[in-house]
This record gives sequence, C-alpha cells and structure tokens, in this order.
Amino acid sequence: MKILLFGKNGQVGWELQRSLAPLGELIALDVDSTGLCGSFTNPDGLAQTVRAVAPDVIVNAAAHTAVDKAESEAELARAINALAPGVLAREAQRGNAWLVHYSTDYVFDGSAEKPWLETDATAPLSVYGATKLEGEQLIQQSGCRHVIFRTSWVYGARGGNFAKTMLRLAQERDGLNVIDDQIGAPTGADLLADITAHAIRMARQRVEVSGLYHLAAAGETSWHGYASFVIEFARKAGTPLKIAPDAVRPVPTSAFPTPAKRPHNSRLNTAKLHNTFDFHLPHWQAGVERMLTEILERQS
Repeated sequence: MKILLFGKNGQVGWELQRSLAPLGELIALDVDSTGLCGSFTNPDGLAQTVRAVAPDVIVNAAAHTAVDKAESEAELARAINALAPGVLAREAQRGNAWLVHYSTDYVFDGSAEKPWLETDATAPLSVYGATKLEGEQLIQQSGCRHVIFRTSWVYGARGGNFAKTMLRLAQERDGLNVIDDQIGAPTGADLLADITAHAIRMARQRVEVSGLYHLAAAGETSWHGYASFVIEFARKAGTPLKIAPDAVRPVPTSAFPTPAKRPHNSRLNTAKLHNTFDFHLPHWQAGVERMLTEILERQS
C-alpha cells in the first residue's frame, strides 16, 4: 500500500507519520516540502503531486486552524480548508484512491443539548467552521471513497496546547479565569492517528464504510474542568505551582471576547464510529494524563 500524507508537521500529522508507517510506503509532505508539492495554496501542484505518487490512500492532516485569524483572511482559510481538499478528492476519485480527511465540531452552532450526530443540521458560526464544512461537502460531492473524521479539542504532546498553557500560567499566577460554558472532550492527536491507521486497513477491505464519522475521546468536560484537571494532576505529581487549588475560577465565554464565535456544545456522538469499526474510545482523562506525564518528565 502507498500512502500520501499532507500536513506531516502538524500535531495530527506528526502522530500519523508514526501510525501509518507500518501500513506500507509512506510519502509525507508539508507546505515546505521540496520535489513534491505540499502547499494547499497551490491546487495545480497538489494535483500533480497526487498523480506523480499514485497513492492508494491520501491522508489530509493539513488545515488552516487559526480560528480567530481566519475571520480576517477568509480567502486563505477557504483555499486551505475547502478548495484544496476538493482537489485531493477529485484526484482520489480519478486515481481510485481512498481519502482520509479531518473536520471539526465547529461545523455546528453549539446550540444542541446533547452530543451531535453526523446527520444533525450544520450551522457554522465562524469562517473556520464554514470553510471546514465546505471541505466536507466537496469531498462528498466528488464521489471518491472517503473517511471524514469530525473531531474536537485536539491536543498533542508536541507543540503548544491548552494544557501546557495552563501549566505555565499556574506556575506564574495566583489565579486564573477559565471558560466553563463550552463543553467538549479533549482528544489526543495520537488517538486520532491510531484510529486512522486501523480505519484505513478496514476501509480497504470494506468499501461500504466510506462516509462521515464523529471521532472524539469519551466523556465530556468544560475548559474550566480541563484546566482544573491539568493543574490538580501537576500538583499531585509534585510540580511547584504558584496558584492555589481554589483559584481556578469559572467564567462565561462572554468574559473573553474573540473575533470568531465558538460553539458552546462541542460534544460529538461517536456511536456510528463504534458500530461501524468496533473501536473503543478511551475517556479523555486517560490521554491527557499520558500527555501530562510526558510533559512533566521533560520539565524535571
């Protein structure tokens, strides 16, 4: 099997290089790759790359993920999140390849009182959400065999993330205000990568699994709950912290105005994924604990 991966240096792309390598020959590209085009602002170059490689599977981990910045650079966000995946889908259809693509809970408006189903009506609140939704639609309209994973609150041990920010602030400040009216499930890039590898193996044998799936760790929390969990874990691990245990204060989203609106409910119903692939999704705390252990060991 030949796999062509885009976005190799992002949080998910980095983990995919590990998880996909045992499946076959892996060609991994990023925006600054030489020889083959990995730039999502060069649609002709992307098409030429797919044709030159002739992969069995294309995995797209590239995206414009700067949610607030996307509000002021909508054309760039659309080029990367929608038009480029559309090119990959067209080339996948032409070459009879599978396409794996990652989308987001931001395609929803966050107003529901229960976890979102794949069939629920979409209504993105931001440019980021709208461009990711258009990317989904272009893939679906292409007719190519595809697996689209909508996920949420992605983190990785490599690079910056919310947990690292909370740890740093807890060492510097006496108190923190953290949003408590946005609910979701922190989901590790390593989990996404491992699920992707298993899904590819199964999809290659069962063409009928082509479609859209929700993929997130089990359970739910708020950003405040997430921050409190991180700080308490660090405290129990003996990490010196300046912040007091009761000084992580819950506040509403309105306390932190941003250019892009965020959905209040980011919970995703993963029953379809489980029923189709028989995957077990661990609770979010398990992955966060593993990440924190790695981070704190590096600091010690």
